[in-house]
Amino acid sequence: DDNSDDEIPTQQAIQESLQDMHKNETSANATEDESFQFVASKERGMIIAAIRTVKYKYTALSLCPRNHFGQEEVLKKLVNHSSAFEEADQQGWLPVHEAASQLNMNILEITFKASRAATWEQTTLKGETPLLVAVRNCFVENVRFLLFNGCNPNVKNEEGDSPLVVAIKYNSYEIATLLINSGAKVNLQCVHKRTALHEAARLGRKDLVKLLLRSGADPDPRSGYGLTPLALAAQAGHTEIMELLLQKGADVLSQAMDCSSVLFEAAGGGNPDSLSLLLEYGADANVPKHSGHLPIHRAAYRGHFLALKNLVPVTNFDAIKESGISPIHSAAAGAHPQCLEFLLKSGFDANFMLDQRIRKGYDDRRKSALYFAVSNGDICSAQLLLNAGALPNQDPINCLQIALRMGNYELMNLLLRHGANVNYFCRVNTTHFPSALQYALKDEVMLRMLMNYGYDVHRCFDCPRGNTSHSQYVTDGWTSTVIKDT
Repeated sequence: DDNSDDEIPTQQAIQESLQDMHKNETSANATEDESFQFVASKERGMIIAAIRTVKYKYTALSLCPRNHFGQEEVLKKLVNHSSAFEEADQQGWLPVHEAASQLNMNILEITFKASRAATWEQTTLKGETPLLVAVRNCFVENVRFLLFNGCNPNVKNEEGDSPLVVAIKYNSYEIATLLINSGAKVNLQCVHKRTALHEAARLGRKDLVKLLLRSGADPDPRSGYGLTPLALAAQAGHTEIMELLLQKGADVLSQAMDCSSVLFEAAGGGNPDSLSLLLEYGADANVPKHSGHLPIHRAAYRGHFLALKNLVPVTNFDAIKESGISPIHSAAAGAHPQCLEFLLKSGFDANFMLDQRIRKGYDDRRKSALYFAVSNGDICSAQLLLNAGALPNQDPINCLQIALRMGNYELMNLLLRHGANVNYFCRVNTTHFPSALQYALKDEVMLRMLMNYGYDVHRCFDCPRGNTSHSQYVTDGWTSTVIKDT
């Protein structure tokens, strides 16, 4: 009969499970402090094996799993070993945690009833209760059973997540509903003071956002960084969720601790519909974050062309001037020629220079948008800027010097054709002759290019000491090149 067919493979599976457990425990112990060694009792090993074991039967071709149910009858015979149900492994897992991670709810029920009440809320080393284990595995019936039997729905794991937040992360509407109906606090502050609504909004879980709002969730809580669910939804461009939150009273003008507005977060996300919605609800495009950057800067830097088109008409030039940086700089820094071209056609000045306050943030004290394009090796953006009248000789370190150092012939030629000073002098490692030669001494193509554009060759043969004799060691301006220009 079926039972006799199953007996041998079942015992074999239990034995294999016990052997695997022993191997894992031995391996884990090797990394623990030598003064402590976990030794599982024989009874605990049998309990875990019974919980984990898959029931097998023979077919004509092979040994195949009949189903994924643990050995209920075997487990029932072990319930009298109560102390074994309180033994945790190196990871802090009790038999009840193991049972919560199995799909068979009957196994969980047997294990749960055999365990003392004190173990029902005991946590693993990762801070997981049996309920959190079941939620993480999305085992609805296990969650239902544990909640029905009084397990706490508000215990957080090691990462600071509640069961409700975990359910949202795994997109389980049914489990989230069970938790809320069983007393889960919808406004419970978790890691970084975020609530379940923060997580649902961030992940774009529209149905879960609706569930939380219906269940009394605060529509506009602030995290530890001052971010609201609306701001997190804006970051990811979840427009429908943003509208739900705004309809419930979320503040469109709220700012995070770094003063970044919701519109600034939306500009980073780049969804033009999200930006339009915020502007419709009264968002201000001229509110800077603490660094001075505006939403238009962020959209330009990240290359969000459609978002940029929405922001240009509502951004004031005075606000840009006050920020000390043009969106032209941002588009060039991010290497986004399409955005750069649009901004230039919209009337932004190709020669807007960084404010002194902003320049201090760069070791090379750069000023122009052209410098950003050249330092990126972005020929397309450099061409757009030069065609729009960008001046190539405005930065402390000449743009041509950057192109020479990179060995980029096309960029060098482009700059020289638009008036780059071939006879510039470097401020560091100064030479008696124009500095560009330092990069061309071993490159004939580069040298010819410099000569063709008017390099002052005569300075190379002009000794500042004249014809008088001088020490061979006094060679200022004529030493071997050691370039330390940036």
